[in-house]
Order: sequence, then structure tokens, then C-alpha cells
Amino acid sequence: MLTAEEMERFEAMQTTLTEKAGEALQDGDEERLKGYLKRVAESDKAIRDAFGLSPLLTDMETACLVAEEIGATRGAMLGAMLDTAVAAGVATVEEVTSDFGEEVGRVVRGLSRIRELYAKSAAVETENFRSLLITFAEDLRVILIMIASRVCLMRSIRDTENLEARRRVSMEAAYLYAPLAHKLGLYKLKSELEDLSLKYLEPEAYYHIKDKLNETKRSRDAYVARFVAPIEEKLTAAGLHFHMKGRTKSIHSIWQKMKKQGVDVDGVFDLLAIRIILQSAPEREKMDCWQVFSIITDMYQSNPKRMRDWLSVPKSNGYESLHITVLGPEQKWVEVQIRTERMDDIAEHGLAAHWRYKGVKSGQSGIEEWLAGVRSALETNDDMQLMDQFRLDLAEDEVYVFTPKGDLFKLPAGATVLDFAYCIHTKVGNQCTGARIGGKNVTIRQRLQSGDQVEIQTSSTQTPKQDWLNVVVTSRARAKIRQSLKEMQSKQALMAKEELERKMKNRKLDYDEPTLMHTITKMGFKAVTDFYSALADGQLDMTHVLESYAAQLRHNRGEGDKAPAESAEHYRLTPPAEEKSTNHVPDDVLVIDKGLKGLDFQMARCCQPVYGDDVFGFVTSGGGIKIHRTTCPNAPQLRERFGYRIVKAQWAGKGGNQYPITLKVVGNDNLGVVNNITSIISKEEKILLRSISIDSHDGLFSGTLTVMLEDTGRLQQLIKKLKTVKGIKNVSRS
Repeated sequence: MLTAEEMERFEAMQTTLTEKAGEALQDGDEERLKGYLKRVAESDKAIRDAFGLSPLLTDMETACLVAEEIGATRGAMLGAMLDTAVAAGVATVEEVTSDFGEEVGRVVRGLSRIRELYAKSAAVETENFRSLLITFAEDLRVILIMIASRVCLMRSIRDTENLEARRRVSMEAAYLYAPLAHKLGLYKLKSELEDLSLKYLEPEAYYHIKDKLNETKRSRDAYVARFVAPIEEKLTAAGLHFHMKGRTKSIHSIWQKMKKQGVDVDGVFDLLAIRIILQSAPEREKMDCWQVFSIITDMYQSNPKRMRDWLSVPKSNGYESLHITVLGPEQKWVEVQIRTERMDDIAEHGLAAHWRYKGVKSGQSGIEEWLAGVRSALETNDDMQLMDQFRLDLAEDEVYVFTPKGDLFKLPAGATVLDFAYCIHTKVGNQCTGARIGGKNVTIRQRLQSGDQVEIQTSSTQTPKQDWLNVVVTSRARAKIRQSLKEMQSKQALMAKEELERKMKNRKLDYDEPTLMHTITKMGFKAVTDFYSALADGQLDMTHVLESYAAQLRHNRGEGDKAPAESAEHYRLTPPAEEKSTNHVPDDVLVIDKGLKGLDFQMARCCQPVYGDDVFGFVTSGGGIKIHRTTCPNAPQLRERFGYRIVKAQWAGKGGNQYPITLKVVGNDNLGVVNNITSIISKEEKILLRSISIDSHDGLFSGTLTVMLEDTGRLQQLIKKLKTVKGIKNVSRS
């Protein structure tokens, strides 16, 4: 129940909200809403929070803030007011939808889903949680309500005795809600959240800055007056219509600058900011802004390094403005922001302000594309279509899922249970048999949806299968499956070899390596590992292998039956051209010097030779041979200092082994570029991604990726495909 004081505040805010709602509410909305609120108040199911605040009062404060700072819309206001009724179990989403329509029902449903999300995870400080929060919200008004609710809460907990709860709420405000407000362009609410968070988390720093600012307020105001006076005169003479605002940067912003620059408040660069807001027709906006820029830079020296042109290219959240920093009187730096009334409205109230303006610029980013949809809806005056556009699906190519403990993971869209298992740990993936999602058993092939809570089921007898490569979509899972299959194959081959040697011993056959190799070659195998794998898989009969080996052993000892002598009549001399070469080299090996065999050689790490490269050998001090590319950066020095150690080398056969190659990639830091790179590599047959390292700075990225591939032909094809990825400027071999 509300106290007498709370009831008085509630009724006052209700009157204010009704005035601000204007024509937004429909006939009967107010009466139906009062009925719901009465049911909540009488039920005693609306439990006060950790700070002793009534949810009814908090909802009303949130609705008022939504109306004041973001824009009065029926769905947002009613949704904020009815949330407690659904949360307390007094009403259902279906009832709300029936009484107020789908628009309000969708907002309430979104708020309910976010409550469920909070119950699953406490890791709200992660970027993944922010993205999942946006994905969970069925339209953007849900996020706007959440931000407004947190601002109201932060305002109300100044004098609370529950310091631990205040610390947690402040951390969430700083890590989750302030970045969301910034992303949506709600700069006023963002600054308030940041300042209040600093006040509660680091009170000494907050009050130190606040006291300093209060001490110098009079002198700052006088300085601003001296600075703007000549500007006002010049702009008026130019026939421009405008008004100006002088402000000191937020306490949180000053604190960040102090930490970054290692100075006190007095040493913070460009502490003051002047905003010039023009009354301009849409077609003259840019022209007028640049005219003001010209006038100011003629009067005061500007710092070109501090200029920010968000007029020509607006921020992705719709922010448009021209920022310059100039050296004012007394050699003090002052930031000047130049914008129109439309731009200022959008800067203050965020993306919601776009409801009131047409001609919104659209670009390539997710938010800009969304704005293009808002513009289209505005042009058709279809309110429901406009609301549909308020789904800010910035992460439509990704899904976010939870472990039973509430840990949050991000996976590409289309990821399966098996992908998630390998994302947790290789052993979990190798032993995965399925999962439980929402209380139901699902197979390893089940595709995941954002918000799923996935409990992986395993079995110690489970092992990876070849067809698992067709189940997974992530490069990590695919690489781990291939690695496990290869390890299993090697283990089985080793067991087959041990069994063969044991049965040779049982038959009292001497083990002779050259004879066995000759037998393997005669049976059609080019690689010993292939032979043992076939033996392990049952493709070869062990008895047949033993008999063939025994026959070859007898033949080598001259114990076999001699062939009958042929008559001279049928004898034909095999011409030299038809003789089998005694220098036959198996596929995928190197011919070193003049066909020398049995030499120990390794690929040099400095240049990573691949089958097909022009190469040479270098005899090391240990007697082995390192194979280098002829274009190796170390080649000139090796030839000059150790020319006597250089030996010729060339590839023979058709290849087949895989070699590590490191590629350097440079490009623009576009949303999803890493996913595009790994996606291309994962789709290539016989190419395995071993590692990838990306470093992003100032909108550009550079990185290296190491892949396993067979030859230079596949290397050139891969480089060609990677260069087609949007944003990549260059791909080169290191």
C-alpha cells in the first residue's frame, strides 16, 4: 500500500502524465488503467524493492520521464504503467492486450521477457548482455522504458541505507544502461546516469569535482559571456537566427579526462562547451552550419586535431553536429558545437526524435538502416508500421544463449547444440549426445535461439563422427571435430600396428621394416598411415596382410618357388625406356640434391614453404635440412655466408600434406568482418583455420590468421576469396 505522502506524489504525477499525454491516449484508456492500478494496490502483491520503493510509484515516475524526455506515445506510457500489474500476477499479458490492444501488449510482453532475462544472468556488464537485451525487446520502446526506469531509480536511492544494493544498481547503470542510452542518442539521460553512478561508486572524486566547479562557477559564467558576445554580434550581422547555450562538461566526463590526462580539474582540456543552435530550413541546414563555422574560425584560432564533422557523416545513432575547439580569450580552449534545432532535438531526445522529422539520412550500419525504415513509415503515416520498425535488431546474425549457471555465450545465427558444446569445451563437444532446452530433450542438430538456456548432455562412450562436420557452423567446432577425428584415426592406426606385430610374433614371422614397406606398396598404399587406418577400419583382412608379408619375406630370402625357365623364342628384352625407374619418389615429398633419400628435413618456420613454392635446402649444424622458400627474407644471408650448405630441392608427386601458412589482413573495422573471414575459411575444403588475431584501432583493423592448406594453388584461391570480403583492403602472405 502507498503511504499518504506517496499517494499525494502519485496523484500529482498522474495529473502531469495526463497533461503530457494529450491526444496520445484513447477513449477509455484512463479509466481502464485506473482499474488495473487499483487491483494492484488492493492485492498487496506488488512487493517493494530492496530500497523500500513502491513499484506503482516507480512505474508512474518512469512513465512521466518517458513522456518528458523521450516522447509521449500511448504504447510507451501505458506499457510502463501496466508492467507492475503483470509482474505481480494481478493481470496477464493477454488481458492487457485484449483491453489496450496489440501495441501496448507488445511493450508489456517485452518488459516481461527482460525480467526473465535478468533472472537467468547477472553478467549485465558484458556487451553480449546489452546485445541480448536489445534482441529480447520486441520494440525499441521497451529499451527506452528500461533506461528511464533506471534513471528514476538512481534519483530515488540517494539516501538509502542499503549501500550494497545501491552499488550493484549503480554498476548496472554505468555498464549497461548508460552505454545503451549513448547508443540510442539519449545523451541527457546518459550523462545523468554516469554522474549518479560516479556519485554513488566514487563519492570522493564526484564531490571533489563538484566543489571545484562550484568555486569557479561565477568566473566561468563571466568568461562565457565575454567569449560569446562578439560571436553573437557577427552571427546577427550575417542575418542568422539562433540561440546559444554555455555549459560545463558533465562531472563524469571531467573525471574521465582527469584520469586519462593525469591532471586535476583545473588542468582539464576544453572544460567549457558552447552550443550554437540555428533556426534553419531543412534545405539550408548544412549551409548555415558551415557559415557559422567560418565566422568563428575567423575570430578565434581553431585546433584542427579537435574538429569533429558529424554534419557530413552523422553518427550511426543519428547524431548530427559540427564540433570545433578554439583558443578563446586568456588563451583558454573552448569547444563550440554548431547544430540546428532539429539536430539539437535529436541529440537531446535520441532516436525517438526521428518520429517528428522526415528525410532522415540512411547508411550501411544497422541503426542507419533502421532509421531508413522509420523514414519510410513516417512517409506512409502508418503508425503500426512505424512501431514494427522500432525493433532494433542489431544482432540479427547472432544468437545469445545461457548455460544452466547463467553464463552468457554469443554464437552465429544457425548455430546448433553441438556448436554450443564445443564453445564450452572440446571435451564437452566430443562427448555431446544432445541437450535440454526449456525442459525438453533435443538432438545435437537443434538450432539455437536467442535466450535459450541450454544444458548439454554428455556420455563417456560418445566419440566424434565424420558427419558431425555437416552439423556445426562455427569454425572452432569444425576444427575441433577434425582434430579429434585425426587423433582417433592415429590412435586406431597405432593399435592396428601393434596388433599386426603381435600376430607376426605369434606366427613366428620376423619383423622386417623394408619388407613390410614393400608389402604395403604392393597392396596399393602410398602412405603407411593409410594402410594402418584401413587395417583398423576392417577394410583390409589381417590374415591376407600376414600371408602377403610372409610371401614377400620368403621371396626376399630366395625361399619361394622358382619360375620355370622361358624359351628364348618367347624371351623379349625390355627396352630401357620401359624399365621402372629406381628413383621413384612417393607423392608429397621433396627431391633433395640429386635424388638423395632418407634425409631428415623440416619446413622452415621463417617463411613457411608450401607444396608448389620454389624452395631450396639448407644443411643445419645438426645435420638435418631446413627447407626455405627462395623468396625467404633470410635466403640472401644464408647464400652469402653459408653457400656451401645450400642444396637443391624440388617438389615431387601430387602433394596431399597440409602446411601452415600465415596471412596478413588489413581493412576497415566493419561490424561482423571477423565472422565473414572465418565463414569463408570454414566453407573451404581441406583448409583448416588454426588461429586468428585481429587488432582494431581508429576504425581500421590489422591481423594475422594461420591456416593449414595443401599447396600454393589453394593459397591463391583463398587470398582471392578473402579480398572479396566487404571492408578488407589487402590480404598478403607473411
